[in-house]
Order: sequence, then C-alpha cells, then structure tokens
Amino acid sequence: MKNKNEIEALKEAISELKSKQAQELALLKMQFKLTYESLKPQNLLKIALHEASVSPQNLLLNNAVGLAAGYVSKKIFMGKSHNPIRNILGTLLQLTVANVVAKHSGTVIQYLKEKYYQLTEKGDREEEEEQKYISVEST
Repeated sequence: MKNKNEIEALKEAISELKSKQAQELALLKMQFKLTYESLKPQNLLKIALHEASVSPQNLLLNNAVGLAAGYVSKKIFMGKSHNPIRNILGTLLQLTVANVVAKHSGTVIQYLKEKYYQLTEKGDREEEEEQKYISVEST
C-alpha cells in the first residue's frame, strides 16, 4: 500500500514538472521571438537613429553644465593666483569637477533647481511678512 501512495505522489510530481516545463518552454519561445525581432537590421537601425536624435541634446546640456561647474570651481579655488603649482591644481580640479558633473548632471540640475526654489520661496515669504508688518503699522 505504501508503494502505491509513493508511486502516485511521484506521478503527480512528474506531471507538475511536465506542466512547469511546458510553461517555461512557452515563455522561452516568446522571449526568443522578441529577441529575434529586436535584432533585425531594420529595428537596430531604428533604435540607433532614435538614440542619435535624442542624445546630442542631452549630451550637450550635460557637458555645458559640467564645464560651467568646472570653471566656477577653478575660479573659486584659484582666485587671482599666478602660482604655477596652484594653476596646475586648479586645472586638475576643473577637469575633475567637469567630468563628475557631466556624468551626474541630472542630479546636479535637480539640486540647483531645489535650491533656487527654496531661495525664491524664502524671499517671497519675507516679502509677505514685511507687507503684513507694514499693514499692521499703518492701521
């Protein structure tokens, strides 16, 4: 009796594994079709053209932000120094900052926007408080 229960359990396990295998095979075939379609020359060309049309604008913006940040950091670090060692260090700093900022320009731009909005909101609040103070004094 024990052998029959074990045999039935094994048959159940085998049928579950076969159904799982059939599902995975269907998924594999679907993934193969998707991969095949994406690797067709016309699709590769379409993707490359789309990336080329979008990337130069972002690349130009990223590099511009990086160069500006590098230039500002060099000016802050160097001031009006004519020391050659300090000039070399300033140039290295400029290149480093430019590269880092160009690679992470999205986060830098977001940070600068947040700071700008914080400063402008603070200024607006101060003006409102002054107006309230002036209106209270005049009454």
